[in-house]
Amino acid sequence: MRRATYFFIFLNLSLALFEEPAVYPLPFLVTSLVEVLCLLVFFGRLTHFAKVTLRSVFWKDTKNICIMVAILLSLTDLAIYGVLRLYNVRSVRWSRIVRPIFLINFAESRQIRRAFRSIRNTLPEITYVFLLFMFSLLMFSLMALKLFGERNLQTAEGLPYFRNYLEIVFDLYVLVTTANSPDVMMPAFDFSSWYALFFIAFVIINTYIFMSLFLAVVYNNYKKHLKVM
Repeated sequence: MRRATYFFIFLNLSLALFEEPAVYPLPFLVTSLVEVLCLLVFFGRLTHFAKVTLRSVFWKDTKNICIMVAILLSLTDLAIYGVLRLYNVRSVRWSRIVRPIFLINFAESRQIRRAFRSIRNTLPEITYVFLLFMFSLLMFSLMALKLFGERNLQTAEGLPYFRNYLEIVFDLYVLVTTANSPDVMMPAFDFSSWYALFFIAFVIINTYIFMSLFLAVVYNNYKKHLKVM
């Protein structure tokens, strides 16, 4: 039973690879039949669990309620999507986001729930570090707006450079990952090489200091909660 449950959970999650838009698209009828089969197996597993559990215990267990709600939402979304598809109305399968609920809430997934609870308990304790990082990001974005916004600089594509605050926040957020480095600083560097100091300071503070601090806080708190459980 455990192996069968895990197999159908894996099959249900893997449908994302084949449903439109997909990496390897399959006809809607095929994916919908597979999903209905998986949901029937989940319902049968839940029914079997209800047969061997006291009714008062079964209905007090939030895991069972979550699985039932997820099954109903998936079937409702599948039916709505199928009807809209018949009338050539484009829509989105919003119920995909509830599929991991089956992986977390079945009785066989005790270790996964343990890890999930550790992550949930860790999140409030890393909020302060995250808020401090966001404050640094917003302050650097404001400085960038004041430094470069009035100099009429342009990117290599001829677009305005660092003139919109929200776009600056996004560009500097990407710079934390160094994905757009050094392209993001080249217009300012071409105007004056001294402006490179701004981006160097930003990378040192936010990438090397804050990210290391963030990782340390996440790791220590997660390990602490994992030991407690």
